[in-house]
Amino acid sequence: MKGLETFKEKATGVFGGIKPKFENFEISKGYHGGLGGYEEMAVGEKEGDGPGGGVRYDDDRPDSPASFDEIERPPLRKIDKYCKAECPCMSARYTIATMACVGFMIAFGMRCNMSAAKLKGEHNGTVFMNWTVAVESHVDSSFFWGYLVTQIPGGFIASKFPANKIFGLSIASSATLHLFVPFAMTLAHGHVVICVRILQGLFEGVTYPACHGIWRFWAPPMERSRLATLAFSGSYAGVVVGLPLSGLLADTIGYQAPFYAYGVFGIIWYMFWLWLCFESPRKHPAISLPELKYIEKSLGETSAQPTMPSLKTTPWNEMMRSMPVYAIIVANFCRSWNFYLLVLFQSSFLKHKFGFKVEEAGFIGSLPHLIMTTIVPFGGMLADHLRKNGIMSTTNVRKLFNCGGFGMEGVFFLFVAHSNTATGAMFALTCGVAFSGFAISGYNVNHLDIAPRYASILMGLSNGIGTLAGIIVPYALDGLIQKNPTGCWTTVFTLAACVHLFGCTFYGIFASGELQPWAEPPAEEKQVWSPPMAAITDDQPAAETSFYTEQSQMQQANTINYGATGHVANNPFAMAGGLSTTIAEESVQPDTTLTDNYSTYDYTQTAPSTLPQPQQQMGQMPSYEQQYPQPYQQQ
Repeated sequence: MKGLETFKEKATGVFGGIKPKFENFEISKGYHGGLGGYEEMAVGEKEGDGPGGGVRYDDDRPDSPASFDEIERPPLRKIDKYCKAECPCMSARYTIATMACVGFMIAFGMRCNMSAAKLKGEHNGTVFMNWTVAVESHVDSSFFWGYLVTQIPGGFIASKFPANKIFGLSIASSATLHLFVPFAMTLAHGHVVICVRILQGLFEGVTYPACHGIWRFWAPPMERSRLATLAFSGSYAGVVVGLPLSGLLADTIGYQAPFYAYGVFGIIWYMFWLWLCFESPRKHPAISLPELKYIEKSLGETSAQPTMPSLKTTPWNEMMRSMPVYAIIVANFCRSWNFYLLVLFQSSFLKHKFGFKVEEAGFIGSLPHLIMTTIVPFGGMLADHLRKNGIMSTTNVRKLFNCGGFGMEGVFFLFVAHSNTATGAMFALTCGVAFSGFAISGYNVNHLDIAPRYASILMGLSNGIGTLAGIIVPYALDGLIQKNPTGCWTTVFTLAACVHLFGCTFYGIFASGELQPWAEPPAEEKQVWSPPMAAITDDQPAAETSFYTEQSQMQQANTINYGATGHVANNPFAMAGGLSTTIAEESVQPDTTLTDNYSTYDYTQTAPSTLPQPQQQMGQMPSYEQQYPQPYQQQ
């Protein structure tokens, strides 16, 4: 073992100079985490004096404010000691995005079950459950009655309570109720099932606001689009899987089978969600320390101890006078109109106009949503690429993606409206829905741009008004379909195209990607940490940690380098002497009046014999292997 350690030290010295230039977020060698984190399992239990039994972060070098005070890994749960809470080859934040995607797949798949059950009843030559047109419309729209009610309250709930728990519990509760839908449909001529679906809507109404609440803590600014769109793509993937699977189960087993299957799926998913997903990086026992430091540094230190908005502190007057807010609301309503049109009536369109069978309508109808599911995350990565490299401003990126997606979908829906062949209609429908996937990188993540502090509240507000489309569409179309099931579709898709073109125009005029003045955080949350002279030198007595106020990092998107390959805004390591070597890559120069008050941390006083001469000249921070050849011990 000693020979292996010696070889490792020599290899580190030889190859240490060819490492890629990443921001070095190192943790003290003396850090263990006590009863918390997986470091504990490697060295045996070591109970510390931290609040949760952990060992405090006691390194004497300057670091971020959160870790300067203390970093304590959360205690391991019983299951964590046998099975680590992580997905192989996937970081913690992308694990959460993937699990949220699966959750949305289940939630939106449940919305496809009723249409498959109704088509199965019609296929047998009988009116499904002997329901009248009015009852069918009530059943179709009843889910959205409850869904509408909890949208705005859901934003506050997600701000007050852990957003990950709210998200998981909402889908699990809806899935449990879904198991009772088949039995409820046989009672009281549909009135009981209406009540059950209203309850499902009440629970699922908080999912979108809660998801935005999750990204408040987990999404670095330059990864917002890709993480959010990865999660939201589950809503479209849910339709891809839900339409054919519901039709197949209903046709081969019975109309009750889709409800039972998705109810069980939701409960199983919830077990994995509780195991893998946590409120914030600090509370994740298996997150790697470099990822933890990267997320917290990119978000700023307010993510560690945030002050959540309340009903009184939310700037309602300014919010209601903000045209960018209305641009998001209008775009959400227009997109919801076409989305719920396809979820509720696409199978009926293919069956009545082109004579498809139930299972055929499900499989063929899922093709447009399959293409869209692949477009949504790709659009998120492309949007982040354009913003990260300064090719386009955030405002222009949001407008380009949203208006391009809406405009192309509206044009192709006009082709669907006047198509007389199944091939032509499906080609135009597939292209239109696919292009709309780019719009998700526009309006659906725009809340985090204009008001990250109130993102969950804005999401609840906009999605609540968008839910009105889900209520209006069944009442507007059920009567047309009953009167003329074959020839009404020209009117239906022409109306949908006009709705989308209106949303495209409104968003293009009034949308913005910049932080709004009313959404600025309080002055104390703009403070950026900077270590005092006494904390990093021995020339004078220790003084209290000081702060200086700087422009919010949310307004400095161009100064954040995704991947941390260069200077990161508000980085306390890059001070005075090191500025000339790191900030040269950036177009935005720091305020010299701020750096003049602080001097370079001279590491030569600590270990002059072990620090190479080039590093002393450049003012770079040495690694612990270079600075402390022997195991680090607290003095």
